[in-house]
Amino acid sequence: MNEDSTDQQTAKLLKRSNEENEDSVERATKRVKAEGEHTEDDKKYPKKKVVLLLAYSGKGYYGMQRNPGNSQFRTIEDDLVIALVKSGCIPENHGDDMKKMSFQRCARTDKGVSAAGQVVSLKIRLIEDIIEKINDHLPPQIRVLGLKRVTQGFNSKNNCDARTYSYMLPTVAFSPKDYDTENIAAFRLEPETLQKVNQLFTLYKGTHNFHNFTSQKAPNDPSARRYITEMSCGEPFVRNSYEFAVITVRGQSFMLHQIRKMIGLVIAVIKGYAKEQVIERSWGQEKVDVPKAPGLGLVLERVHFDRYNKRFGGDGLHERLEWDREEEAIKAFKEAHIYPTIIETECEEGSMVSWMSTLPIHDFEATVTETQDSKDQKQENADEGNNSD
Repeated sequence: MNEDSTDQQTAKLLKRSNEENEDSVERATKRVKAEGEHTEDDKKYPKKKVVLLLAYSGKGYYGMQRNPGNSQFRTIEDDLVIALVKSGCIPENHGDDMKKMSFQRCARTDKGVSAAGQVVSLKIRLIEDIIEKINDHLPPQIRVLGLKRVTQGFNSKNNCDARTYSYMLPTVAFSPKDYDTENIAAFRLEPETLQKVNQLFTLYKGTHNFHNFTSQKAPNDPSARRYITEMSCGEPFVRNSYEFAVITVRGQSFMLHQIRKMIGLVIAVIKGYAKEQVIERSWGQEKVDVPKAPGLGLVLERVHFDRYNKRFGGDGLHERLEWDREEEAIKAFKEAHIYPTIIETECEEGSMVSWMSTLPIHDFEATVTETQDSKDQKQENADEGNNSD
């Protein structure tokens, strides 16, 4: 057997192995097609497993994940599914049951949270000019920026190794507790304070029990242990006369409200409402009162597929799940839709300053009472539904 035929045989075996990874439910659905579902479009454009790179501004949306039956709570996926149906990428009945297209998202971003590098996996018809046609049916604040073919068994949530988020906030968040917040535009962050902020963020690195940084997690729940690889605050910059800074955090995965609470607790320490020791105490068994920073500034920056890329990225059949060619489009979307929304909303509504005024009511020394915790949980459920950072 010559070298060419050996390579072809290897490629066939790889392809067959990938196809055998397909979920059994998907195979059964394919075998037992509903009568009349095999349209001309299905014959002309057989459905293939792909990932879509999404960017969106989360303002006005109740998070990423679709909630069937709750049409009054509009989500990013609601608008995406409508665009997929209208563009002809999926049959209309797939929009009602997302399992039919094997839909999965990398991260369930929370109410009001934006994304510059969200990735979803699904099976769609690869029609001509597919990205342009999907975007034609999307509002300007949601855009598909890229598309790649993946293995049949690929699942964007399960195959994701890590997620990177950013959080843009006015630096007045790190002002002394007695600073006059009527004069936000005059505040400038001292280098020594920024250094202290980053020292505190460094404490989060590694694996810790973050049960106090989310809702309804017991201290002994193994899923509360999360691995953080990076967390830091960048140099300040001025926009609309206000000084802002961007915090970056990368971790394996994050729980509901975890990032906002990690930031909220550091702000409380910097402002002098809590002692530094509260951070390490929060990883212990007792319930600690951890404040949750506003959702406005949070952005899903990118998702990482290192293991997938190592296994399939060099097999000659599949592309690596990296988006270097889309970087300019990602940056342009953030400058046009995400950053202006965060900055303008902060300047007009003052969500950070308003939240800062609630810090004195938190008791960082005592443990949270069950009554207060129950009240907080009810409020969170009413406000945010069941999405995650």
